[in-house]
Amino acid sequence: MAQEDKERWDKKYLDPQISNEPIQLLQDYVQLSQGKQALDIACGLGRHSKYLAEQGFKVDALDISSVAISQLQEIENIHPKEVDLDSYTLPKEKYDLIVCVYFLDRSLFDPMIDALKPNGIILMETFLHDQSNERVPSNPAFLLNEGELEAAFDDRCELLHIKEYDATDYKGLKVMKTQMVAKKKSGGMTDEDFWA
Repeated sequence: MAQEDKERWDKKYLDPQISNEPIQLLQDYVQLSQGKQALDIACGLGRHSKYLAEQGFKVDALDISSVAISQLQEIENIHPKEVDLDSYTLPKEKYDLIVCVYFLDRSLFDPMIDALKPNGIILMETFLHDQSNERVPSNPAFLLNEGELEAAFDDRCELLHIKEYDATDYKGLKVMKTQMVAKKKSGGMTDEDFWA
């Protein structure tokens, strides 16, 4: 990301309207994680990192915004790091749970799976391209297409939950969203693989 992206996010994170509540998807599925090592990608002000830390996770919280990262300093079990996700390399097989909410970088899909331990869980929720959206990002590349998450993750993960739905954003505008819960395949050969 460029310096202008960093400045834009720094400004955004000063908005007092931004929710501090974790998304329902995380609350509903966090118990699927078999371990307590988590990654929060583009963590923002840390609502998901804080929730995970309260549940006993050790959380690596990544964001490009120094404003966001400064809010997470000195919180027990949260390790905030200011990074540019365009150039940052995720560690291999470190995490039991990865959360990526309202941030879309398709080039991170495979590295996220690689960063999971076998049977690790990815939770994603973001915006979906739809003609009825009342608010869209400045760059249309930041919107998923219908069925895109399923296509991207189905090969290496077991898809536990996929949903595309109407919602309203924090400003009350209509938006389409998509969410996914996926479990990294352990790598063992299945009967299906054997007979393929």
